[in-house]
Amino acid sequence: MPPALPDGDTPPDDGALPASAAVGAQDRAFGVYLHVPFCTVRCGYCDFNTYTATELGGGASQASYAETALREIELGGRVLAGLPGRPVSTVFVGGGTPTVLPPGDLARMLDGVRSTWGLAPGAEVTTEANPDSVTPESLAALAAAGFTRVSFGMQSAVPHVLATLERTHDPARIPDVVRWAREAGLKVSLDLIYGTPGESLDDWRASVEAALATGVDHVSAYALVVEAGTKMAVQVRRGLLDLPSEDDQAAKYEVADDLLTAAGLRWYEVSNWARTDADRCHHNLAYWRGDDWWGIGPGAHSHVGGVRWWNVKHPRAYATRLEAGLSPAAGREVVAGESAQLERVMLGVRLAEGLPLEDLSASARSAVAGLVADGLLDGAAAVGARGPRRALLTRRGRLLADAVVRALTD
Repeated sequence: MPPALPDGDTPPDDGALPASAAVGAQDRAFGVYLHVPFCTVRCGYCDFNTYTATELGGGASQASYAETALREIELGGRVLAGLPGRPVSTVFVGGGTPTVLPPGDLARMLDGVRSTWGLAPGAEVTTEANPDSVTPESLAALAAAGFTRVSFGMQSAVPHVLATLERTHDPARIPDVVRWAREAGLKVSLDLIYGTPGESLDDWRASVEAALATGVDHVSAYALVVEAGTKMAVQVRRGLLDLPSEDDQAAKYEVADDLLTAAGLRWYEVSNWARTDADRCHHNLAYWRGDDWWGIGPGAHSHVGGVRWWNVKHPRAYATRLEAGLSPAAGREVVAGESAQLERVMLGVRLAEGLPLEDLSASARSAVAGLVADGLLDGAAAVGARGPRRALLTRRGRLLADAVVRALTD
């Protein structure tokens, strides 16, 4: 079951933003997130806002989804018309499984973004995909439409781990889909999950090595988090699955970091590694740096100039509001003061570029020396030996990033 939406103020039916959203807009990048809420099957660990055809019922057709999303893109064009003009620097199509839609539908949505806001030269345009949801022809069609990057949900190379996660693809297909995407001219990222119940350290090592064997230039590796309300959470509660220990999770992170670094991929965010700066996911970097983005789709979140809002969750309610000419936003908030500072630290400290110490409060700066002494922050970066003074996580600090954030925000 997807999580409940947060509480917030009631947004206006026309989606209009307060004047404060325009302040400094010309200094921030602008991206677009397109949420495709459909999956062929729901994986037991997933708590994203996604639905299978049997869950949706009437009024929320996959066949008409592109047209519905285009209505929100048009709304976004009207709402942001008063802000300084900015072309879109990144587009990310996520889900769900975006590639359950025909390539032509994904192309239509991208065309809507292009015609409404324009795409910046060299814009990064990514779609997520399951390995069993693409063909050489579909990937070539996406590249021809303007997509530049595909992120495959590999998760693991080990059949019993994939079975526990309820992933449907054959791991032997991974090298093929990577090759097809590259032949189409697309950059490729592989997403991995570590800490699945029953996954050994050797299983995890085999998965990372299999990902690297494809020659990809970007890998994301996330620790499995079992969210309340998911099928897996029920299995854990009933004793059918055993969660790994924190030490096991830490050992798997270190294995990934060792193997990826040895292969020439550098960490640039706690859970992400890339061969070069150009290979990074610039859309996600915009999130971590606090830039602006409009989120299209049911349950999607947006952020413009410190104003954050989120859409109604269910595809049927989302479509109904847009068909009536109304904004699909369910709530919003203005992020300022302590909340804005907490987010700045929480997101910024996770980056390999580090967080400038000048962005911290005086009390937080006083905690830096202790974090350096504990081996959680890099001492040379903290004293400015390589440029401006920064809070930069060591590898041990990456494993304990939440504790570092608490120390820098208490």
